[in-house]
Amino acid sequence: MTVATDPDQLLRALFEAALAAADPAVAVPRFLPPAPRGRTIVVGAGKAAASMARAVERHWPGPLEGLVVTRYGHAVPCERIRVVEASHPVPDEAGTRAAAEILAMVRGLGSDDLVLCLASGGGSALLGLPAAGITLADKRALTGDLLRSGATIGEINTVRKHLSAIKGGRLAQAAAPARLVTLAISDVPNDDPAVIASGPTVPDPSTYADARAVLAKYGIVPPPAIAARLEAAAEETPKPGDPVFANSSFTLIATPQMALDAAAERARAAGVTPIVLGDAIEGEARDVALVHAAIARQVQRRGQPLPAPAVLLSGGETTVTVRGRGRGGRNAEFLLALAVALDGQPGIHALAGDTDGIDGTEDNAGAVLRPDSVARGRAAGIEARAALADNDGYGFFAALGDLVRTGPTLTNVNDFRAILVLPPS
Repeated sequence: MTVATDPDQLLRALFEAALAAADPAVAVPRFLPPAPRGRTIVVGAGKAAASMARAVERHWPGPLEGLVVTRYGHAVPCERIRVVEASHPVPDEAGTRAAAEILAMVRGLGSDDLVLCLASGGGSALLGLPAAGITLADKRALTGDLLRSGATIGEINTVRKHLSAIKGGRLAQAAAPARLVTLAISDVPNDDPAVIASGPTVPDPSTYADARAVLAKYGIVPPPAIAARLEAAAEETPKPGDPVFANSSFTLIATPQMALDAAAERARAAGVTPIVLGDAIEGEARDVALVHAAIARQVQRRGQPLPAPAVLLSGGETTVTVRGRGRGGRNAEFLLALAVALDGQPGIHALAGDTDGIDGTEDNAGAVLRPDSVARGRAAGIEARAALADNDGYGFFAALGDLVRTGPTLTNVNDFRAILVLPPS
């Protein structure tokens, strides 16, 4: 394969390399703890939870039991660990019931027992058990407001933890004094354990005041019961130093950086120099696109920081403040904004996708961008700028036949972006 004749194939190969690096079948077995003298209870939540559970079953030396909850369409067959599917990103009754069952499973265990928690991206929405006095309907309404506001995942999860009966260290609280081992696949910027799945098994440094500040920042007025709970600030989440974490450990088994490293290695094998811009990039997707476009132009025109052929790689989780009525997740939004910024610049191709296979709530992981995408869109009757104003990245790339569809990947290390910069003609 030569880059000049097949840039699309190279970009897809980089994406596949990133996904392979985060495959639970490879990552989980290396980090399994020794079997305990007592019982082994496996619990977990996230888009990778079922595939992680299957990896545990295939490599665990003794008896085990448990329950994990994953997103609809992300289940895989397990023999001893029950798999429940629930809604993401807005919680539903199935996730609420599953979270309640998980709490019941870990209560009453002793110090000879082991709780193995499998955490991955999406776990926060899937563990939808509200705190006392809050209804699921209230949580659903507030979640929708937060998702549309442009708040970062860290901010959203700060609020979620203070409205939950299981997140923000409360699962660890219920499991003590059993040994608690958490294996996590990170989908959040900076791999913060307190943010991954809203940190059900780790100390929570955030407070009720922090949660109130997030809502105030984005002008969100919560339902009355939620406002009352946040104002009362009773029963804070367990903090660092709390003895409930004395017999607990937390291990990252796959991260966005690992995925970017694998893609970089694949690029080098193809004779293309990788430039990793960062694994924790946040901000509005369209603003991030402007910066990426400027760097791509500098590589092509000035050979800085390295000459073409090169590929810009980045990860993290951007946000989209929804103002239009179109369809599309943050990766489609990023690519559409990149298309507008580059305006047909020859020799620059890109792919952006969510490593879980679902860009926002759509049926695609992401899309590919070519130098002629804007012109092809115009020929199809779609102006890129108008589509961007309507937050319709999905519609734009669907019209071109350039969506990337992988189906559920059964892992999740956040967004993946690759911009291939070829030498100027």
